[in-house]
Amino acid sequence: MTLSRRDRNLTFAGILLALFLGAIDQTIVSTALPRIVEDLGGLERYAWVFTAYLVASTVLVPVYGKLADMYSRKAIALTAVGVFLTGSFLCGLAGEFGTLPVLGDGMNQLIVFRAVQGIGAAGLFSMAFIIIADLFPPAERGKFQGIVSAVFGIASVLGPLLGGYLTDNATDVIPGIQGWRWVFYVNVPFGAVAVWFVATRMPPLRPHGERGRLDLAAVALLIGGLVPFTTALQLDRSEYPWGSPVTVGMLGAGLALLALFVWRSLRSPNPILDLTLFRNRVFRSANAAVFFHGAAFLSTAAFLPLFLVNVVGVSATGAGLALIPLSLGVVFGSLISGQLVSRIGRYRAIMLVGTSILAVGVFLLSRMGPDVTIGRVTLYMVVVGFGLGPAGPLYTLAVQNAVDVRRMGQATSAVQFCRQIGGALGTAVLGTVLATGLAAGFAEHLGGIAAVPGVATSGEGISASGDVTAQMREAFAAARAGLREAVTAGDTAAVAAALTSGGVPADAVGEVSAQLAAADPAARAALAERLDAEFAARSEAVLESVSAGIKATFTDAVTSVYRYVFVIALAALVLTTFIPVLPLRRTFDAAPPEA
Repeated sequence: MTLSRRDRNLTFAGILLALFLGAIDQTIVSTALPRIVEDLGGLERYAWVFTAYLVASTVLVPVYGKLADMYSRKAIALTAVGVFLTGSFLCGLAGEFGTLPVLGDGMNQLIVFRAVQGIGAAGLFSMAFIIIADLFPPAERGKFQGIVSAVFGIASVLGPLLGGYLTDNATDVIPGIQGWRWVFYVNVPFGAVAVWFVATRMPPLRPHGERGRLDLAAVALLIGGLVPFTTALQLDRSEYPWGSPVTVGMLGAGLALLALFVWRSLRSPNPILDLTLFRNRVFRSANAAVFFHGAAFLSTAAFLPLFLVNVVGVSATGAGLALIPLSLGVVFGSLISGQLVSRIGRYRAIMLVGTSILAVGVFLLSRMGPDVTIGRVTLYMVVVGFGLGPAGPLYTLAVQNAVDVRRMGQATSAVQFCRQIGGALGTAVLGTVLATGLAAGFAEHLGGIAAVPGVATSGEGISASGDVTAQMREAFAAARAGLREAVTAGDTAAVAAALTSGGVPADAVGEVSAQLAAADPAARAALAERLDAEFAARSEAVLESVSAGIKATFTDAVTSVYRYVFVIALAALVLTTFIPVLPLRRTFDAAPPEA
């Protein structure tokens, strides 16, 4: 079917808007979550608000890719947007009607509805690149896919800012509706615009070749394997370490079902993912490189806030804002690389340059010291982001250019899936590396703070903000308040425990206990005043003395992670060199060039 340039651009605009909604929902909830927990409760389950969305939006990507090779891509896109908007609306309603049968309390409802959102988002992510393949031939496609990749970067910048603004300021839009609910409700009107564009401007875009029957057994095996596997990667390692029965059981069950999925795919006449695609050198090499790119990207972004808070000394909010240069680097890298490949018609050289820049940026991060400035970190982030930019559009373009259009959906979704799985696996493994480094660093540099109640020194128990100094300050404040109360009450055991936690020598603790035992109420009040002042001074001295140790610990641990990320970036670079260079097609031919 021949489309006018205007209809193609309007269809593209609708797809971009829908994609933007799915992408921004990956980050918009982060700044709203404290208020959500305040209203709904369930603090111990807050991580599942993210995990449910991530797991659902990852495991269904290959299924959407197969469906796109069987049915009208317009119908699939509309279905995905509809599911996403339904999930968004339900998330906004979470907890409004109290505890519900089966679903439980408000936090449980939110987790379930976030999974519904993720099911729709999986379609938004995969269908965007697939539909673009129907709208523009490979020779023109690069610049449009660069725009799509840039949308992800823009969404990552705007998500936390928009989430915070709506949470703080949208309460009065409609009386009685909390501001955080608008984080989800805002998707509905914008999603309706996207639906209008797709419904009125997009042709059916029916797939090439025969439809066949969907292999439901393979779908069940794929989902059954990926759900426990990806969920196990997201578990809190302080509660479920790698060797725990839960983690091992989930990983083992997931891998077993995925092995059965491969067995089924090799025998199915209409597999979810045609494994013969791996005979194609472009498909094989590009997906391997994208896997490592995904690991490098998420690992770089995931661990930087800990470094900024504990070494550079910025606030948790400032650490989040410091990731903006990384996202902007990705935006410009995606746009420039997409334009270049459409002009020169070659993609591998641009991929190699981009991945080399990525490796340089990560190497610079791995060389940071405890005295590094925020300006220098920002510069490094821009370099890393600019190097990551070409990975978004160009690897997908290379694969699409090399495969038969009858398998375009499967091939395109495979690239997206490998990127997401690489990121999930990379951050999970390197998170353990970080925890190990922090535990060793705390033992070496901080020693005595392990005795301070409420301070996480294992590496696995770091708070959401990651600010260990703040944890220590809060713990000392609590101990100081407890000390004053215990002295006033004449509780010698509690006084001894509070003084010990503040680093007071044992002989001094014994002397104070003896004074307290002989004191009357007036003397206890005077003693409480004196000890409070002395404890405050000693606490500040302890905090000052361990500040350098905290910086050294986090510097060593985070930069060791980035040394591993550097190796990952080099692996992506090496794999990219194996991608054959094929001329970009200028038509929508069914037969690809020889790969």
